[in-house]
Parts: sequence; structure tokens; C-alpha cells
Amino acid sequence: MNCEIGFDELYERAAEIAVYRSLGKQTTAGFVGAALLSGSGKIYTGVNIDAPCSVGFCAEHSAIAAMVTAGESKVIKMVAVSCEGEVWPPCGRCREFLCQINDQNEKCEVLLPDKSITTIGELLPYRWN
Repeated sequence: MNCEIGFDELYERAAEIAVYRSLGKQTTAGFVGAALLSGSGKIYTGVNIDAPCSVGFCAEHSAIAAMVTAGESKVIKMVAVSCEGEVWPPCGRCREFLCQINDQNEKCEVLLPDKSITTIGELLPYRWN
């Protein structure tokens, strides 16, 4: 595992892909980009997709899907960045989803807007299961 990859690099990777764009008449993407460091030391990224009728998903979900597609499920670190450069913590749905992908993900470190670091477990003290 490549623990040398820090939040600065994850921030840069997320910020690079956080490019707001229109996909269709009512669908947009890229307002938020996410980057995560997996258990193998690889970085996976994704952007949000906002579509009518709540069928879109968060950038974290997109990055997690890329990681799972590659055969991994453990996340060491994660950051989400808006297209305006702001760090955003994962929403409750993303927190729970991450924990359900791999029970060890409650130890995943997350960069917060004030540049402090916490864990998913601290952000989600009462898990669904």
C-alpha cells in the first residue's frame, strides 16, 4: 500500500476532474470531483451526475464504482472537491455506502473543509447495520 500519497495529491486529482458541464437538457455533471486511495495504493476518481427525478449520484459513488469495477473495496483516504475548489465532506448516503462496501472503510480518513482529517466512522457514528 502506498501510504505516501497524501491529501494534497488526492485534492489535486479531485480538483482536476471537477469541471461542471451540461450533459443533456436537464442533466449536469462535474460540480464535484472525488478521489480516493484504495487499499492497494491506487487512486480512483469520479464526478457527480445530477439528473432529474433524483437518479443521479455523488462523486464519491462514482469513484467507489470505479474502484469496485477494478476489483477493490477498501478505501484508505478520500477527498471531495467542488468545481470552485472547496473541500466537501461526504454526505450521509456516501458515508453509509462506503461502510457497506467494506466494513474496514469506517477507518477511511476524510479531508474536511477546515483541512482537518477525520474518519468515516467519526462522521457516521450510528451505522445502518
